[in-house]
Amino acid sequence: MSGHSLKQPDSELTNRSGHHVPGTSKYEQILQGAMRVFLQHGYASTSMDRVAAEAGVSKQTIYSHFQDKEGLFIALIERVTTRRFQIEFGPEPFHGEPATLLRRLAETLLSKMADQEYIAFIRTVIAESERFPELAQLYLRTVLQYGMHGLTTYFDSRPELNLPDSEATARIFFGSLVAFVLAQEVLHGKEIMPMESDRLVNSLVRLVLGSA
Repeated sequence: MSGHSLKQPDSELTNRSGHHVPGTSKYEQILQGAMRVFLQHGYASTSMDRVAAEAGVSKQTIYSHFQDKEGLFIALIERVTTRRFQIEFGPEPFHGEPATLLRRLAETLLSKMADQEYIAFIRTVIAESERFPELAQLYLRTVLQYGMHGLTTYFDSRPELNLPDSEATARIFFGSLVAFVLAQEVLHGKEIMPMESDRLVNSLVRLVLGSA
């Protein structure tokens, strides 16, 4: 990495470069090429030269969209995680009746996290986390922290649930989903400790609503 720590994700995702426009063909072409290079070579061994060759663009084109390799990786995190979540749930994902909301959150997150591109990307983040802990921390801030904060706020707005600790309950909810995907998909545990996702979702919803 460049020797400076990564900033908060919200500003970086939108302001890392004043030039790029997410959704344009060149922007997506670069991201697709970068994804293949990062997954094959890891963060440390990925260079802008490799990304340019894989994406079929010039380095100058890459730098017109992204300030540096960190900015490119940040954009990939947004593409693989945050943007998928926001597209699925919209700008206000934490609303509705508790049972409906919790089931929708759990089922959608499990479905998205089981995507093979997502799994491969998470393996890359985990593999690089010892040398570059900022990458793992960035993922946690953009995905898990965002989700847990939103769900905590939702729980606080529903006193009828009688939850003694909204934040801990939100962490249990999201943590259980992440642990399930890690065990089943990332660590190849489907045959060793199989479980249908519906069983987990049903139990999680009952666990949260059992006090209501």
